[in-house]
Amino acid sequence: MKKIIFAALLACASSAYAHSYSYGQPSSSNTYGGSTGQHYVNSYSRSDGTEVQGHYQTNPNGTKADNWSTQGNQNPYTGQWGTKPAY
Repeated sequence: MKKIIFAALLACASSAYAHSYSYGQPSSSNTYGGSTGQHYVNSYSRSDGTEVQGHYQTNPNGTKADNWSTQGNQNPYTGQWGTKPAY
Protein backbone atom coordinates (compact mmCIF):
# COMPACT_ATOMS: atom_id res chain seq x y z
CA MET A 1 0.00 0.00 0.00
CA LYS A 2 2.87 2.37 0.82
CA LYS A 3 4.37 1.76 -2.62
CA ILE A 4 1.09 2.72 -4.32
CA ILE A 5 0.77 5.93 -2.30
CA PHE A 6 4.41 6.82 -2.97
CA ALA A 7 3.95 6.17 -6.71
CA ALA A 8 0.84 8.38 -6.77
CA LEU A 9 2.65 11.21 -4.97
CA LEU A 10 5.62 10.88 -7.30
CA ALA A 11 3.34 11.02 -10.34
CA CYS A 12 1.64 14.18 -9.04
CA ALA A 13 4.96 15.87 -8.32
CA SER A 14 6.33 14.94 -11.74
CA SER A 15 3.24 16.27 -13.44
CA ALA A 16 3.45 19.60 -11.61
CA TYR A 17 7.15 19.92 -12.44
CA ALA A 18 6.59 19.11 -16.11
CA HIS A 19 3.73 21.60 -16.31
CA SER A 20 5.99 24.43 -15.12
CA TYR A 21 8.47 23.78 -17.91
CA SER A 22 8.03 24.08 -21.64
CA TYR A 23 10.28 21.80 -23.70
CA GLY A 24 12.78 21.61 -20.86
CA GLN A 25 13.03 25.37 -20.41
CA PRO A 26 11.31 27.56 -17.84
CA SER A 27 8.13 29.10 -19.15
CA SER A 28 7.95 32.84 -18.84
CA SER A 29 5.26 35.41 -18.80
CA ASN A 30 5.15 39.15 -18.92
CA THR A 31 2.90 41.96 -17.76
CA TYR A 32 1.14 41.92 -21.13
CA GLY A 33 -0.13 38.38 -20.49
CA GLY A 34 0.59 34.98 -21.94
CA SER A 35 3.86 33.21 -22.46
CA THR A 36 6.63 34.47 -24.64
CA GLY A 37 8.18 32.28 -27.32
CA GLN A 38 11.88 31.79 -26.88
CA HIS A 39 14.87 30.24 -28.57
CA TYR A 40 18.53 29.56 -27.81
CA VAL A 41 21.28 31.55 -29.52
CA ASN A 42 24.61 29.72 -29.74
CA SER A 43 27.79 31.47 -28.62
CA TYR A 44 29.63 33.40 -31.31
CA SER A 45 32.45 35.89 -31.94
CA ARG A 46 31.74 39.43 -33.06
CA SER A 47 33.84 41.04 -35.80
CA ASP A 48 35.74 43.06 -33.15
CA GLY A 49 36.78 39.81 -31.41
CA THR A 50 34.28 40.00 -28.55
CA GLU A 51 33.02 36.59 -27.47
CA VAL A 52 29.27 36.39 -26.85
CA GLN A 53 28.08 33.52 -24.65
CA GLY A 54 25.13 31.40 -25.72
CA HIS A 55 21.83 32.66 -24.33
CA TYR A 56 18.06 32.55 -24.64
CA GLN A 57 16.02 35.34 -26.20
CA THR A 58 12.42 35.96 -27.10
CA ASN A 59 11.28 35.12 -30.62
CA PRO A 60 10.98 38.07 -32.99
CA ASN A 61 7.37 39.11 -33.55
CA GLY A 62 7.38 42.78 -34.54
CA THR A 63 6.68 44.21 -31.08
CA LYS A 64 8.89 45.35 -28.21
CA ALA A 65 6.16 44.91 -25.59
CA ASP A 66 6.97 41.27 -24.80
CA ASN A 67 10.78 41.34 -24.94
CA TRP A 68 12.55 40.52 -21.68
CA SER A 69 14.49 43.80 -21.89
CA THR A 70 11.27 45.87 -21.97
CA GLN A 71 10.03 47.58 -18.80
CA GLY A 72 7.55 45.43 -16.89
CA ASN A 73 9.04 42.12 -18.07
CA GLN A 74 11.50 39.89 -16.26
CA ASN A 75 14.11 37.63 -17.84
CA PRO A 76 13.35 34.15 -16.43
CA TYR A 77 16.99 33.04 -16.75
CA THR A 78 18.73 35.99 -15.09
CA GLY A 79 15.94 37.44 -12.95
CA GLN A 80 16.71 40.92 -14.30
CA TRP A 81 13.84 43.31 -14.96
CA GLY A 82 13.59 45.08 -18.30
CA THR A 83 14.66 48.71 -18.53
CA LYS A 84 13.80 49.68 -22.10
CA PRO A 85 10.52 51.52 -22.84
CA ALA A 86 7.93 49.53 -24.81
CA TYR A 87 7.18 52.37 -27.22
